[in-house]
Amino acid sequence: MNYDIKDIKLAKKGALRIEWAENNMPVLKLIAQRFKKERPLKGLKIAACLHVTTETAALMQVLKLGGAGATVCASNPLSTQDDVAAALVKDLKIPVFAIKGENNKTYYQHIKAVLSTRPDITMDDGADLVSAVHRTPYSVHENIIGGTEETTTGVIRLRALAEEGKLRYPIIAVNDAQTKHLFDNRYGTGQSTIDGIIRATNKLLAGANFVVCGYGWCGRGVAMRAKGMAAKVIVVEVDPLRALEATMDGYEVMPIKEAARIGEIFVTTTGDTSIIRREHFLLMKDGAILSNAGHFNVEIDIPALEKLSKAKRRIRDFVDEYTLRGGRRIYLLGEGRLINLAAAEGHPAQVMDMSFANQALSAEYISKHRKELKINVFAVPEKIDRSIADLKLKSMGIKIDSLTGQQKKYLASWELGT
Repeated sequence: MNYDIKDIKLAKKGALRIEWAENNMPVLKLIAQRFKKERPLKGLKIAACLHVTTETAALMQVLKLGGAGATVCASNPLSTQDDVAAALVKDLKIPVFAIKGENNKTYYQHIKAVLSTRPDITMDDGADLVSAVHRTPYSVHENIIGGTEETTTGVIRLRALAEEGKLRYPIIAVNDAQTKHLFDNRYGTGQSTIDGIIRATNKLLAGANFVVCGYGWCGRGVAMRAKGMAAKVIVVEVDPLRALEATMDGYEVMPIKEAARIGEIFVTTTGDTSIIRREHFLLMKDGAILSNAGHFNVEIDIPALEKLSKAKRRIRDFVDEYTLRGGRRIYLLGEGRLINLAAAEGHPAQVMDMSFANQALSAEYISKHRKELKINVFAVPEKIDRSIADLKLKSMGIKIDSLTGQQKKYLASWELGT
């Protein structure tokens, strides 16, 4: 078995951490039980470009029980948990090509290694894997029947590919499932981003001017958690509806140029490029802390920060100090990459339980409906989305009501009124 990881000796630690995650993923565990009996993915090869974390390991186990042969690489150079990669290789016999801190050259070599298995299904987080597929001749990967995409950034890229008429195979946008973005993006990103910032800096958030750039579901989650730790939250937005919502949620809303002057901790959550730029660095207070919760390290203009600086040093793990020519210092966390995975452990297992349930069931859906799927980016079927919510509620011991026959008739009619 070919693989490229940091150290196979880390497997014992990784196995224990994977076990802890699996114990907090009851929905995925129920799917695993069914997959083991039915083997809906039998004979299929899956190439997975995901954050190599304990929760991802739990998903890989489910796919394997379902009959699939999975191969894994990282979807971000800093997101790999090396002990988990070792356990996947040693204990689960799943090939992994991922090392925390790998350079860009190695990162893309690892993607190439995963694609060399000639997969039937791709499982992506950020669309780097699918992008690599589309940079090769069609004949190389003509056997791919479909794929899934985990995150907002990836879905945006893939929809652009589809609109240009260049998408080669159908993709299920897992991120668009309600049981994904309403919980993973909001509660998962919210908690894990704050976790990453605190682990990296050990700074007190209470009373700090905390700037959140972007008020999508991830931004909402980060703002909510920062407010819960008594930070003074400022939201930066370009969308008037989201800006209005942030205002009515109780946050101060202002342009980034104004926020740059007073902010102490900044988090970008937009999925776009150059949100915090040269002109903003020049306005920042001494000691300003910059972090990113978006998928790629483009939201903070790092090259511009480098040019403005006369010195750079690593002052703590995942904290780089940039000293500007005037003497002010700006601190960049996690090299501008996903701070929740660079400096912390990513989303808690309880929320990834639903996200990865969507991944597993979407792979099954692709397998069962391969002949009828059109080449496009489409949402997780509502039936799957609702079944995951139902399973999650049951695992939490929560019961809900059902509509009566009379209520169903009322909702389906137009005759009944005042």
